[in-house]
Amino acid sequence: TELSSQTCLAKSPNKHNRIYLTAEPLADELSTAIEDGKMGPKSDPKERAKQLREKYEWDENAARKIWCWGPETDGANVVVDTTQAVQYLIEIKEHVNSAFQWTSKEGPLCEENMRGIRFNLMDV
Repeated sequence: TELSSQTCLAKSPNKHNRIYLTAEPLADELSTAIEDGKMGPKSDPKERAKQLREKYEWDENAARKIWCWGPETDGANVVVDTTQAVQYLIEIKEHVNSAFQWTSKEGPLCEENMRGIRFNLMDV
């Protein structure tokens, strides 16, 4: 319904790595466009970024820094890198994407797919 007021913290088993995330809903119109393939991972990145900025009021950097879609790599959930000046971020990208795919497929309750959620990676 709105941007989450809490920042979620996840720690690695060895406690050396921490990930901070927030969640917010995607517009229903955008979720439908992603599912139809108009705004999904196979669409033109420049055109997609332009549409996200103009039609859905996304930030310029957020529109260009979508890490992945899920579930099944083309669903209506996204992970967006909103970090600023974080080193070695590319080293955890595959792990974050893998965890996101699993989580968006299984959901928080009843093993149902999630839909229409934007996860913002705040800090690492």
